[in-house]
Amino acid sequence: MKKRLKVAQRGHKLLKEKRDGLMKDFMQVVREAKDVREAVEKSLSEAFLSFAFAAAEMPAQSLEAALMLPKMKLSLRTSEKNIMNIKVPLFEVQKEGEPICYGYLDTVAELDISLKGFETSLEKMVRLAQTEKTILMLSREIEKTRRRVNSLEYVLVPNLQSAIREITMKLDEQERGNLTRLMKVKAMIAAQA
Repeated sequence: MKKRLKVAQRGHKLLKEKRDGLMKDFMQVVREAKDVREAVEKSLSEAFLSFAFAAAEMPAQSLEAALMLPKMKLSLRTSEKNIMNIKVPLFEVQKEGEPICYGYLDTVAELDISLKGFETSLEKMVRLAQTEKTILMLSREIEKTRRRVNSLEYVLVPNLQSAIREITMKLDEQERGNLTRLMKVKAMIAAQA
């Protein structure tokens, strides 16, 4: 029983350390997500502003013709990395071709700027998705670990300590009873002799 208590206390200590490590990583990823979100919002607003200027300066047919034939192919490569034995996703945008595939005669520079802005915004949005998925996975693992820590701290360890106390009290009571019987037997033997 005492060995089980020691194992439970050791497990409790290790799980608390894991929870603390997860919390540290979680807070770091949350800060990173905040920074990436701000960068995405800034990048998208700049790209949309440039696109609005381009749309205002160009005839609608020229703008539509310039955007009709995209030459760039995008794919998303996924992999995983371990954070405290939790597999979190890594996303990487792979590009083939150029985003600008039109002649410069009928277009304005703002269109080029907006397309480059959308391209960088896409990479940042993928990074944001990666960090937010990591946050979700870490928060689930923190919650599971927290439940285990609380279960050990407030249920298993106190129950084991209580059981050990009860067993110790019963053994002490038996020992006192045995000692009393021995003294009576000794007194009876001494009285007979």
